Amino acid sequence: MSENVLGEWLAQAAEALGVDAPDDGVRDAVLDLARDVAHNVARPGAPLTAFLLGVAVGQGADVQATSAELSRLATRAE
Repeated sequence: MSENVLGEWLAQAAEALGVDAPDDGVRDAVLDLARDVAHNVARPGAPLTAFLLGVAVGQGADVQATSAELSRLATRAE
C-alpha cells in the first residue's frame, strides 16, 4: 500500500470516527508493533494487539511507551 493511499485511508477513517488521524510517529509505532506481534507471536495477534493498544491509549497510556513495551513483550515470546 502506498503512503498516499494509507494516508488518505487514515484521514477518512479518522474523520468517520470523529478523531484525529495518527501522525507519522504514532503510525510507525503501531505498524512496528503489528509487525513484531505477527512475526513473533501469531499473525492474528497483530490487529488484536493494536486494538488493545488503542484501548490502553484511550485510557490515558502513552502510545509510544506502550507500543514499545508490547513490542518488547512480543519479541520475547516463543
